[in-house]
Amino acid sequence: MKRDSILIRTNSDNLDFQSFVKDLDIDLAIRDGEEYAFFAQYNKIDAIKYVVVAYQGDLPIGCGAIKEYETNVMEVKRMFVPLEKRGKGIASIVLKELESWAKELGYKKCILETGIKQPEAINLYHKNNYTITPNYGQYAEVASSVCFEKKLS
Repeated sequence: MKRDSILIRTNSDNLDFQSFVKDLDIDLAIRDGEEYAFFAQYNKIDAIKYVVVAYQGDLPIGCGAIKEYETNVMEVKRMFVPLEKRGKGIASIVLKELESWAKELGYKKCILETGIKQPEAINLYHKNNYTITPNYGQYAEVASSVCFEKKLS
């Protein structure tokens, strides 16, 4: 990210976040095919309190969110960077800000689910020291899901 880039802490009412989520859902519908409807039901964004949007000047360039999964555990949701902005470290910067926010709020761990058809996401989480864990919750028996966790220190 360039020097004129900023991160905004906001919520799911942010229009740039909502626009990115639409783009993300279009991409996921293509990647996930018949499984898309299953995953989509767990990706609703109404009332997400903790959203980060990255900007370069006035241009939104990436986003992510966290929501409480259980006591002391935040779930990372809706990470997205447009294709033309990828490879510049934007997602890692957004993810680090989400982790900092979770830690400030007193959470001890972040978890997340991504799909085997999202190799960029898998690489992102490995690069940011997330470890693969057994699939949790609604993803427990889903062969195309990959779940990760990271303890916040």
